[in-house]
Amino acid sequence: MAITPPGSAPAVGTAELLQDLYGGYAALRATAPVQRMTGPDGLPFWLVTRYRDVKELLADPRLALDKRHALPGNYRGLALPPALDANLLNMDPPDHTRIRRLVSQAFTPRRVERLRDGVRRTAEQLVDAIEPLGRTDLIATFAGPFPIAVICDLLGVPAGHRHDFRAWTDAVIAPDPARPEEARAAVGAMLEFFTQLVERKRAEPGDDLLSALIAARDEGEDRLAEDELTSLAFLILFAGYENTVHLIGNGVLALLDHPEQLDALRRDPSLVPAAVEELARFDGPAPLAIRRFPREDVVVAGVTVPAGETVLLALGAANRDPERFDRPDRLDLHRTDNAHLALGQGVHYCLGAPLARMETAIALETLLRRLPALALDVPRNELRRRPSLRARGLLALPVRY
Repeated sequence: MAITPPGSAPAVGTAELLQDLYGGYAALRATAPVQRMTGPDGLPFWLVTRYRDVKELLADPRLALDKRHALPGNYRGLALPPALDANLLNMDPPDHTRIRRLVSQAFTPRRVERLRDGVRRTAEQLVDAIEPLGRTDLIATFAGPFPIAVICDLLGVPAGHRHDFRAWTDAVIAPDPARPEEARAAVGAMLEFFTQLVERKRAEPGDDLLSALIAARDEGEDRLAEDELTSLAFLILFAGYENTVHLIGNGVLALLDHPEQLDALRRDPSLVPAAVEELARFDGPAPLAIRRFPREDVVVAGVTVPAGETVLLALGAANRDPERFDRPDRLDLHRTDNAHLALGQGVHYCLGAPLARMETAIALETLLRRLPALALDVPRNELRRRPSLRARGLLALPVRY
């Protein structure tokens, strides 16, 4: 887990980043902004931490997402069957462009706005259930089930399967190294479920996104292959759950850690949209963008990154770069110049960004209105995060109100 040359490097490795993510990022930005490291899996990767470099590379077509551009033995990712692996996170144009064009119609700001009433009802119902308790684990009872319910409604998944979806997704996001069979079983269960769901929706289509995608698969000019269809449904569920639950959990904790900002938000709910952007910048759900593989040797900040090696762009480091943001380690809900990269950049910009923003805004507004005395219910140092550099989220958030 040590940093390797080139150049003199700070004593920061992946283990240290897990212990102090933003402190480690600051050290790397200052002394080794493009650095070859060794990951927990023993494989090398290049970590890029400065805002200007990360922003440029996010939109650089020389960096591919397709795993076929990886050097043999250089990358070991999540093992998915073909029916779940043919998704946008493994594709480059023109296939990426074709599939994104089909599904982007479901995530336009106008289409997302039509979901607002249903999303708000879901948030209110979840708070109805916990309000009488006086204390709860906000991840387990609100931040987790909330995006699952929204995504299941969007895809047309029956309500009875929501608990299964959350358990499967958690097993894949943060697999237990001692029990690798759990992640494999979750992948198998999701594959079986989505295959059967597509069959049911094809026989009896509804007014939902999955039915619309099936129509595009079967009738549209830009036809989806069957593996692309099931992979797309899997990605919408997976990404829609993971990023939103962590954004809500991290955001609530950041507000509780900064009572003056929390008070400002309570006094002026019109700050909620700006708060969502600042919370995404300050402690976003994805410290790293999806891995990339250079199609050719690429020079970044004077360092040559060889073709085929794994490149990780540190969104969390870029969003705390003092060369781009004034007092970046300070949470400021009144920040006006907030061109953060938490949702990506370029052709791979987060497809579900409008929905994630709306969900997070409604979650914050509902929690602060319904639970005005919200406070941590355990000492701050007892909170634990997922042991992952890819997903930054809390295992639990015990609160009282």
